Amino acid sequence: MFKPLAIALTCSAIPLALACAAPPAAAQNMKPGLWEITSKMGGEQGAKMAAAQSEMQKQLAAMPPEQRKMMEKMMAQQGVSMAPGAAPGGGMATRICISKEMAARNEAPAQPGDCKQETLSRSGNTTKFKFSCSNPPSSGEGEVSFSGSEAYSSKIKTTTQHKGKTETMNMESQGKWLSGDCGNLKPVK
Repeated sequence: MFKPLAIALTCSAIPLALACAAPPAAAQNMKPGLWEITSKMGGEQGAKMAAAQSEMQKQLAAMPPEQRKMMEKMMAQQGVSMAPGAAPGGGMATRICISKEMAARNEAPAQPGDCKQETLSRSGNTTKFKFSCSNPPSSGEGEVSFSGSEAYSSKIKTTTQHKGKTETMNMESQGKWLSGDCGNLKPVK
């Protein structure tokens, strides 16, 4: 049975996942175009998000074709599509579009809300950083390592406040450039 609330809640969690999955501004420039981000989440909040995303994938697969197409269109308008299949090891795979302007500014998708990021160090192709956000309240640190302009890996630890309780999420991600053409997928907002 289709559960629109579960999908709506999960879709609202996707920007947070993308913020964690995407690298911060770094010395290496990303190529514009279609990127696939595979992420594996750990920690209490990560397990909840992974379960919600898995449920969303099941619900999308079970929808009538017309309804699924409408949901995929809504997600694409936000710059997100579910990549075919899940990431290896139980993770999640998403596709995002990086515009030419974002690439020129060396700007990756960011979490909506009031967030500040600080570069702690750069060594070779690796950048260590920390961040804090007021909406939703969260903070963390991580590192991103580029393998040229078409691939990166990152590790991020995030701490959030949810219903007065501190929760943590660890995420390991790999990003790879797929194409200069994003097709119908719009750049991430």
